[in-house]
Parts: sequence; structure tokens; C-alpha cells
Amino acid sequence: MYMSHFGLNAAPFSLTPDTRCFFGVRSHVDAINTCVSAMEMGEGLVKVTGEVGTGKTMVCRLVLKALSDSFTLVFLPNPANTVAGLHRLIADELGIDEQVTEDKLLGAIQQAAIVAARDEKPVVILCDEAQAMPDEVLEAIRLLGNLETEQRKLIQLIMFGQPELDERLSQHNMRQLLQRISFSAELTPLSFAETSAYIDHRLQEQGASPLFSTWAKRRIWVASQGIPRLVHQLCHKSLLLSFGRGKRCVSAHAVRLAIKDTPLARKHSVLQAVWG
Repeated sequence: MYMSHFGLNAAPFSLTPDTRCFFGVRSHVDAINTCVSAMEMGEGLVKVTGEVGTGKTMVCRLVLKALSDSFTLVFLPNPANTVAGLHRLIADELGIDEQVTEDKLLGAIQQAAIVAARDEKPVVILCDEAQAMPDEVLEAIRLLGNLETEQRKLIQLIMFGQPELDERLSQHNMRQLLQRISFSAELTPLSFAETSAYIDHRLQEQGASPLFSTWAKRRIWVASQGIPRLVHQLCHKSLLLSFGRGKRCVSAHAVRLAIKDTPLARKHSVLQAVWG
């Protein structure tokens, strides 16, 4: 494709999150620090929210990596639809015998958590896409947080979700769960300065010099509204189009065509790009 043309070792704008290419923008670093510090302090329940494409999966993977040496980790990448399904997913991650019946699963989870705490590797459950969980599953999440000894929580939880999770938690029937959330973090869209540095960082990680002019990066920032996933899509298409025309740098024309070809990209005029 265009990688050898631009002197790249690998595709710099893949949509698959790669922790090796992490660029520490402020809201991402704050979210990671919040999660890690809260777990180390035994705070119980943490919530991380962000719009689609703002990097929740990347943050989740980095939190998993940061906690892996000190905690027994249970990662639930997909939302459970039932309480029994939630308990079974957790039991599988904890290595509990699959022959344990549904009515005894919660007790088995508690026993596994007691053993983990005794071994000084307490259980932390990370739930992705939490906004899609039914009310009864969210209530089961809260009840898992009730498992504790006289000194500490047996199970701590981190919920990752879209802004709809905040809407769910604001409902009257969710007030008990909302009260249990010790800390919250929000992943926000990138500023222009962050977007510009992010694009250059991704290219440099793969061995290339900067290929986008400041103006091209500004157009991409305005079109993407600072959403990293859209930044990736626009940069990838811009590189592909520039390669197709034999250009050694990304042209303004290629960026315009990339924006036009991306449904969620914000269409804008030159004046709108100037003002952001």
C-alpha cells in the first residue's frame, strides 16, 4: 500500500488500539491515573465515560496493563444481558469450575475473591460497554461491590461506557449504584494542539517524518471534532489519496476528499477551519 512510499514501518493509523503507540493526551492520562490510584486505595467502584471513538478501549487496555502485577483481573469486553450471564462470565475469568450451578456461582465468586485477597492480589472487574447493560445487571454489579471483609472490598470494579451510561445512572432507580461510584473520569475530544501532536507522534512511531502540514492537520481536527477514531480514518484516507497521486506529503486536496468520503466527518468551509 502506501507504507513504503512514505517510509513507514507499519500502518500508523490502524483502527485497532495498540498500547505501544499510546500518546498521553490529558484526559486519557487522567483517566488511567484515576483508575489505577482508586484500585490501589481500595475505593471500590470507578466510572470512565467517553463518546464513541474517544479511546475507551485504549485506556482500558492500559489500565489492565498497569494493574496486572498487583491484582487478579477480570475483563468483560462485552456487556452481559442477564445476571446469570454476568456471574458466569466472571466465574470463567476466575477459573471457577464450569460445573458449578447457577445458584452457587455467586458464592463461588466470593470464595475466589477471598482467596485472591488472601494472596494479596484482590479482584478487579473491568466492564466495557456498561451503558448497554440492563438495569438488573447494573444492580448485580452494585451487589458485587458489597462483597467485603471487615478491612477491605473483596471485589473492585471499573465501568467503561458511552455518555448514555451517565444518563442511565441519573435515573431514580440507579441512585444506589451512583452513590457507590468513588471516582469518575471523562475522555474528552482532543484539542487542536493535541490532534496535531498526536498525528505527528503516530507517524514518528512508524519511522516517518511529519507528512501533514499544519493546515492539513487543522482541517482534520475540525472535521473529526477531535475524535481519535475519526482522526485515524481521515489520516489514513488522506495518505492513501496522496499516494495515489504520487505525492510525498499529504496534499490539501487529499484531505478535502477524505473529509468528503467520511460520513461522520464534519463538512466545513475554509473560514470555519480557521475559527475551529
